[in-house]
Amino acid sequence: MVWRKVAIVAVTAVFELCQSAWTQTPTYGVGRAPTPEEIRAWDIAISPTGKELPQGHGSAKEGAAVFVSKGCGGCHGASGSGGPAPTLVPSKGAQPAMAMTCLAPCVNDSNAMAIHSPFATTIWDYINRGMPLGKEGSLTPNEVYALTAYILYKSNVVKEDDVLDAESLPKVKMPNREGFALPPTWKHGAPRLQGYP
Repeated sequence: MVWRKVAIVAVTAVFELCQSAWTQTPTYGVGRAPTPEEIRAWDIAISPTGKELPQGHGSAKEGAAVFVSKGCGGCHGASGSGGPAPTLVPSKGAQPAMAMTCLAPCVNDSNAMAIHSPFATTIWDYINRGMPLGKEGSLTPNEVYALTAYILYKSNVVKEDDVLDAESLPKVKMPNREGFALPPTWKHGAPRLQGYP
């Protein structure tokens, strides 16, 4: 009986040592380091300053045509609201929810992205990387500028004839520009939210 316990302890110890040594090896022999070109292709984030924006341009009139041709209304509703996807344009009569924190997806009528977002570049970035659903990244820069202009025009942020490009887009004054707050600085080991275990 004792020899069984000794054998089990020995086997367990050997297994733990092998497991520990295996997990501390510098490589698992799977995959490879990405090339600089691959990293550049993945690095598509657009900052509030817009310095990463590509060349291109678009107006709300052009964006209305893109909205229809790309089928955006199928998810977001024919006018940008009322569909199963997040509201892009508040419907008539909706009260904007300014200076409101949004911890869950902003999908309701009073918290459309164009009203909630503090920077116009955020809208461009989101459309560029995430739309249309299932064909993400397939829009040209001109189409993304046009869709951004269309959403901002429908939300009464820009005029219909305004042309947005890499220079003008970061200068757009968003309705909630002063009403947002950056999250508090997080320190390693601290709870992510105050009072959260």
